[in-house]
Amino acid sequence: MKAPIISLQGVHKYYGDHEPRLHVLKGIDLDVAEGEYVSITGTSGSGKSTMLNLIGCLDNTSEGAYLLNGRDVSSYSDDELSKIRNKDIGFIFQSFNLIPQLTVFENVQVPILYGTRSIAATTDRCHQVIESVGLSDRSEHRPTQLSGGECQRVAIARALINDPVLLLADEPTGNLDSTTGEEVLGLIDDLHQQGRSIVMITHDPDVADRSQRRVDLRDGVMVEAGTT
Repeated sequence: MKAPIISLQGVHKYYGDHEPRLHVLKGIDLDVAEGEYVSITGTSGSGKSTMLNLIGCLDNTSEGAYLLNGRDVSSYSDDELSKIRNKDIGFIFQSFNLIPQLTVFENVQVPILYGTRSIAATTDRCHQVIESVGLSDRSEHRPTQLSGGECQRVAIARALINDPVLLLADEPTGNLDSTTGEEVLGLIDDLHQQGRSIVMITHDPDVADRSQRRVDLRDGVMVEAGTT
């Protein structure tokens, strides 16, 4: 049996150098299997943003272990975490986080600039992922020339460019109208059907119900986990 893509083991997260410290995550245990689609929900202050930061290797645990694809990254340095983020995790943000001065093709290409593969060798890959999200005719456009839904498709293509082991989506439809949001969620559904491992952070229960399994956080504690 394969090891989980994600394994959080007794994870606590504190903020602050002096007592009483802010105790945000309180003993989280969570495994996400390869190819699984899991949503993490909770109200503001529940700890889901902190979970996002830990799963995305944007921060370290205070206590407990975090295994990503079999490696315990709990105590990795900032440089080591940066390499993990670039190679193993594809981020999809609510605000898209595209660079306005760059074209669609160039935005998708950005993660390669921080990797070890040559740019020339990955040109075909860029065109491939842009085509996979239905934007071949927009590759030379800039973000200001695109709709919100198209910008999120660019962000998804960028997340896929390095063929990550995990896609991490943070409120991916938060800036979209309901129709466009449904289209983006359909694209994420398709990626899951292709075998992608996906963790989505959302406050919307209807969005969460698109996933295979829903994890609810309340005051830093995982209070419910079940199939949707």
